[in-house]
Amino acid sequence: MIKIYHKAVREQQLTELADFRVGSLIYVENPTEEELNQLEQRYKADHSLLLDALDLNEVPRLEHEEGITYVFTRFPIRETNRVVTLPLLIAVGGDFVMLVSPKPLPLLERFLTGKADFYTTQKSKLFTQIFSQLNLGYQGFLREMSRDVRSTTVRFERVRNRDIIQFVAFERVLNDFLAALVPTNRILEDILSGKYFKLYEEDHELTQDVRLANGQLIESCKSDLKTIVNFREAYSTIMTNNLNRVIKLFTALTVVLTVPTMIASFYGMNVALPFQNSPMAFWWILWGTIIIAIFILGTFVWKRWL
Repeated sequence: MIKIYHKAVREQQLTELADFRVGSLIYVENPTEEELNQLEQRYKADHSLLLDALDLNEVPRLEHEEGITYVFTRFPIRETNRVVTLPLLIAVGGDFVMLVSPKPLPLLERFLTGKADFYTTQKSKLFTQIFSQLNLGYQGFLREMSRDVRSTTVRFERVRNRDIIQFVAFERVLNDFLAALVPTNRILEDILSGKYFKLYEEDHELTQDVRLANGQLIESCKSDLKTIVNFREAYSTIMTNNLNRVIKLFTALTVVLTVPTMIASFYGMNVALPFQNSPMAFWWILWGTIIIAIFILGTFVWKRWL
């Protein structure tokens, strides 16, 4: 699917065009081979780089071919109750900005509904605004995860298995975010150099703000990751300590009960035994085993083995 949008500074509404006009925003979603050939012929776009934008495992990077700057990044999206990142290609040509995505792009909806004020004729500013909207997407998911992490750490003593499973899922998402945000931060630094396309003073400041916001997202991801790792390690330590205490208790009980069991076994033998003719034999043996058990238990407590 290929759609062309245009909005000049003097225009109030975003217009969808049937044909290309200078200063347009070209949105390409999961294109067919025929559409890729059309993009290559009409806009001189590199066919192989367009294909790379459809690779779900594509990593963020920056390319410049025949006057067109290709910026590969990734955007977050929720799919079947899990958060993933998908590739996005932002191609900035001489008279257009092109977005290529394998699946629907959430930030485009914010542009189309007027939540983001922009003009397609201002290429460098539009480029910065696209990254700003990407950061907002990451920010929303990070805020949601941070809230869940904090609520779980508050009830530390009542952690369930599904909470640990959720933390593992959060780790995967945060590592995925970092794998997208860290290279993107370097890309923005390269863009700020001005060697790929011209940035006006205002656009340079906006791009710098976006880079700083991107850096803050990276720090937020690292902070949440550290919190999760510390929580899991603390929980694992507590569980191990509790298990050790239980094992020590049962080991002590085994030792304490072993002596009475041995004495009872001896007196169950069909041979001549001490006190066998005494009417108080049972009570002497009973109290003797109790005293021995108490002595062993007291030794364990005194040695702090319990």
